[in-house]
Amino acid sequence: MPYSPQGCHGGKVLLPLLSSRFCPMKRFPFRPIPHSSSYSDPTRRSFSIFEPDVNPGGRKHVHLSRRASTQPVTEELTEKQSEDLLSSGNSIRQRFLNFYASRDHKLLPSASLVPEDPTVLLTIAGMLQFKPIFLGKVQREVPRATTAQRCIRTNDVENVGRTARHHTFFEMLGNFSFGDYFKKEAIKWAWELSTVELGLPAERLWISVFEDDDEAFNIWHNEVGVPAERIKRMGEEDNFWTSGVTGPCGPCSEIYYDFHPERGHSDADLGDDTRFIEFYNLVFMQFNKKDDGTLEPLKQKNIDTGMGLERVARILQNVPNNYETDLIYPIIKKAAELANVSYALANEQTKLKLKIIGDHMRAVVFLISDGVIPSNIGRGYVVRRLIRRVVRTGRLLGIKGDGQGNLEGEFTPIIAERVIELSSQIDLEVKDRRSRILEEVRREESRFVQTLERGEKLLEEMIAGALSVPRENGTLPCLAGKDAFLLYDTYGFPVEITIEVAEEQGITVDMDGFNVEMEKQRRQSQAAHNAVKLEVADTAELTESISDTEFLGYDMLSARAVVKSLLVDGKSVIQVPQGSSVEVLLDRTPFYAESGGQIGDHGLLYVTESENQRTAVVEITDVQKSMGNIFVHRGTIKEGLLEVGKEVEATVDAKLRQGAKVHHTATHLLQSALKKVIGQETSQAGSLVEFDRLRFDFNFHRQLRSEELQEIERLINSWIGDAILLQTKVMPLAEAKSVGAIAMFGEKYGEEVRVVEVPGVSMELCGGTHVSNTSEIRGFKIIEEQGIASGVRRIEAVAGDAFIEYVTSRDYHMKQLCSTLKAKAEEVTARVENLLEELRTARNEVSALRSKAAVYKASVMAEKAFLVGNSTKIRVLVESMEDTDADALKSAAEYLLETLEDPAAIVLGSSPGDGKVSLVTAFSPGIVKLGIQAGKFIGPIAKICGGGGGGRPNFAQAGGRKPENLQDALEKAKSELVSILSEKAS
Repeated sequence: MPYSPQGCHGGKVLLPLLSSRFCPMKRFPFRPIPHSSSYSDPTRRSFSIFEPDVNPGGRKHVHLSRRASTQPVTEELTEKQSEDLLSSGNSIRQRFLNFYASRDHKLLPSASLVPEDPTVLLTIAGMLQFKPIFLGKVQREVPRATTAQRCIRTNDVENVGRTARHHTFFEMLGNFSFGDYFKKEAIKWAWELSTVELGLPAERLWISVFEDDDEAFNIWHNEVGVPAERIKRMGEEDNFWTSGVTGPCGPCSEIYYDFHPERGHSDADLGDDTRFIEFYNLVFMQFNKKDDGTLEPLKQKNIDTGMGLERVARILQNVPNNYETDLIYPIIKKAAELANVSYALANEQTKLKLKIIGDHMRAVVFLISDGVIPSNIGRGYVVRRLIRRVVRTGRLLGIKGDGQGNLEGEFTPIIAERVIELSSQIDLEVKDRRSRILEEVRREESRFVQTLERGEKLLEEMIAGALSVPRENGTLPCLAGKDAFLLYDTYGFPVEITIEVAEEQGITVDMDGFNVEMEKQRRQSQAAHNAVKLEVADTAELTESISDTEFLGYDMLSARAVVKSLLVDGKSVIQVPQGSSVEVLLDRTPFYAESGGQIGDHGLLYVTESENQRTAVVEITDVQKSMGNIFVHRGTIKEGLLEVGKEVEATVDAKLRQGAKVHHTATHLLQSALKKVIGQETSQAGSLVEFDRLRFDFNFHRQLRSEELQEIERLINSWIGDAILLQTKVMPLAEAKSVGAIAMFGEKYGEEVRVVEVPGVSMELCGGTHVSNTSEIRGFKIIEEQGIASGVRRIEAVAGDAFIEYVTSRDYHMKQLCSTLKAKAEEVTARVENLLEELRTARNEVSALRSKAAVYKASVMAEKAFLVGNSTKIRVLVESMEDTDADALKSAAEYLLETLEDPAAIVLGSSPGDGKVSLVTAFSPGIVKLGIQAGKFIGPIAKICGGGGGGRPNFAQAGGRKPENLQDALEKAKSELVSILSEKAS
């Protein structure tokens, strides 16, 4: 279980290498990017930074492997090689971090791509991990920081590969000030970094500022020396950052690189992507926007910046787009090898497809590494969508098999392997998770390919149908929302792929109809937000007066504490009367706050006066962490009046706490048992520890067999019987990992962590409460094992008192069953199987009798068939068969189809009970030849009865829930058949 007091989790801080400050060397002149026309000539293009081969001119290029990228530059390297090393993506990242580290910025690791912030689905910006500090909800630990943050954005995924700069996965280099320095320092350092450290020509840099920000303009012009004609004042839409309708906001200033300075200054448009690229954005967070729209100065002015690593690499490496940098091109090259094409010689459409693969596989690898597994909801859908887009794109490129002779093999793991090789200086833990990443992408590709061909064929039919529908002038053909949803739900087609394929044929997709169908199907959903929402609330003032809560609960269940604050409906109050719901903030507490999957403690707060007389009692039913490490005790005033400043006796419900401890330790044992039984690669994907049960989610590709579940239970109960003493230690995170402690993916950890060890069994980073000895668990029993998403399984189990209660209850019910069946416990299974077999036989006999009865009714009913048409006589029969069930109705229709001469059309309906309607349509070959299909005909008829259905052209079934409308439906069927057949037969 995770222990996360404070701090960050993600990539490691890199050693200071390659910066000119740490490795002094000759500064080489910047080589401007040649005119774009030169890019089309493959003989003039070479990827010298990452290609190990020899170019046409014969000069051997530097191969920038992970080893090469961290070697100090020596005099033996040529001037060109040294410059290439300095312009590599890894070097740029490190030089940025070193630059700000040398200016007293704390180097912090990248946060996980799975944020703690509930307002965003994925980490979309470098500032996200600092949001609580910007809000004032968490006190700053350092005045200034610098990071290389991994980010994911999918709001404009359709632009990936089409533009030079759009990505789903990218790195944002940032420097941040939390009330320390402000505009002047931020601007001057940004200029120094760009022109001195990175060596960009000053005459090629343009600046944008907010139109009213004279202060920023003057700093850029008067102090930095940027000519006024290269500083553009821009409006609120472009250069004023807001976090939402209300909250922190402020002007921003951006640095642009000019690819074509020869075009001059007049009428220059910074939004022209063919000339300019924005690579560094400085946000000056200096105002709070109030409800009425007015701006008030913030007490603490902050700096939030972002430099796009891929964009700077493009500039320094002299390539026409971000994809051809050493950060992404090696992935594209691997995809090109699998497709047996040359990127340099490829047409634009082929290059587009290769760029999509390179971009998406970067995102997929880092998302899976951070614990996001492909599924149909939330973050998992993002991964699934990207993988499936890669698979389809690869198929369009002609990639077959794994590139190693196995035409049935998957190709995505081969490309993912290349991403992993390039990941070491972004996140060291990606390599440790290699096998899991490769298995997930392999499984997802295999799953998608199984249905892809069928889905593609169906989509082709749908597109042909949409193109054949008559339409008004000027309107595009449209694919029905229901059809798009069928592809998504049944064939696993992400709707974005359906849209792409349809657009290629000039067809739109009815997304409103798709969303209606999606809402019907979906029980739970998680919406992605593409903006970071912040609010300035009373909590900012609250945190100034309330310090972190001291947690005493590892060692005691009762303690004296002082009420530091009371909240009612989120507002601070001085006192709370009897009967009111309240949130209580104490200076210290024995109550465990919900975290790491373990729910918060229950208990009581007592206020006592002289002679131990109780004047107030508060029942606590939940405890949560808020605003950092402040414990919020939620409950109800049962007696008396509670006031701020009063001393209370905080007492945890010991029995419930014991239940939580038992189930939490059992969860650790369960994870160890799973690794032993089904493999070390399985890992935790979530957990819930309650007082009376536990739930454990883990990554695995199939259902566990009964013998595996039995072995898991046997192992855990044997460890319980061994009465093992637990050990807990607090140690540095690096030391904990070095000794083998398990950490949970996506969880944030501080520099020091708590390690819970069951010697010889498990060792995990965990802040939860645990038993002292495994014997306290008493017993363990798995209640259920099931799949909850693609590649994710869930086990629910009980332990301790809950285990005893469960076993006792099951024993009671088994005795009742034995008494009813008059059998011993070991005979119950066989006896039940015999009874079920007898029941099946009886049901089959009843069904056969019902079919015979229906056929008899049909033989009498055949005389009611009537003729339609002139030149061709068609027999039509539309009748109700009262309460005949669906199977018997089908038998009757088949009998009539054989009895009546071809051509014949039959529609039968019945109300078999329970508010149900059954409908059957049967057409002879002659009817089908006339172009009438039973499957399409029955659907609208069934709607009258509140249902639907379909089937083959010659035979279809449908159902409904409105038997009162059956007669109307049959009348409609009769009139429709007469009308259509009369026209066809004439």
